[in-house]
Amino acid sequence: SVVYLQIEAEVQRRKQLIHQSVERRAIISKCYKPKHPEVYTLQDSFLAPEFLEIVRFCTSPGADLQGLLSYLESFSDKRIYRLPVFTEEFCQAFVDELENFEQSDMPKGRPNTMNNYGVLLNELGMDEPFLTPLRERLLPITALLYPELGGACLDSHKAFVVKYSLHEDLDLSSHYDNAEVTLNVSLGKEFTEGNLYFGDFSQDPTPVPKYIEVEHVGGRGLLHRGGQIHGALPIASGERWNLIVWMRSSAIRNQLCPMCRRKPELVEAEGFGDGFTEPAGEEEAPRTVDVCAL
Repeated sequence: SVVYLQIEAEVQRRKQLIHQSVERRAIISKCYKPKHPEVYTLQDSFLAPEFLEIVRFCTSPGADLQGLLSYLESFSDKRIYRLPVFTEEFCQAFVDELENFEQSDMPKGRPNTMNNYGVLLNELGMDEPFLTPLRERLLPITALLYPELGGACLDSHKAFVVKYSLHEDLDLSSHYDNAEVTLNVSLGKEFTEGNLYFGDFSQDPTPVPKYIEVEHVGGRGLLHRGGQIHGALPIASGERWNLIVWMRSSAIRNQLCPMCRRKPELVEAEGFGDGFTEPAGEEEAPRTVDVCAL
């Protein structure tokens, strides 16, 4: 049938994505000259002093959820939290670097099927020097906020920057993420409207979902469960850039794929794949593999 052929074509497309991404990264690594090379390696000076204070609290003896919540903004009962992440100076330099890359003739992959503008940060070579240490800095926080989602053992990620502007992507339809926990940081620039909205958790839909709106604040990040249904309202003016980090716990998703809700059937992938791991043999370290195209 037509539907079957469409599904088969999508399966084949997704299988090619990782190989294409590896090829793009090789070209970018060889040919692209960064404007701000310093932003590619995470430094404490990029992080808001309040963020470092929160991490200090979470790693101190006796740190608990109630104590942590006094440092965070909470929204409704949906376990959505806002916290300072980056300094304004870093956000400006990072967006300037991303714009420089956008204007270059380098090959560019789309962040996902819903975002047509933005940058896959692993293709810029940012996974090891920037994103892995950022995820590891977040672990003491996510361990307290989301213990049942593997918050203490988020061991891989997919990270990208999305861009919204009047003549490109304006908004983002309702969806949930292929992640246990998502970090969404507002990088700027100047924009109006474009709030995020959050509905039900994907596994607990109600007949009439209640939505709440959350504003973006420059340099601040929202932490939420990947399965929380959410979207972005249209911007009215300017440009909005956000860093999105999908954080994954192989201990959780090895049991149940968060997308197809079944035990995953795995195929090999390069890098983090979709964050699943296979049991290691006697000699080898655990491989990170992709999930079945379902």
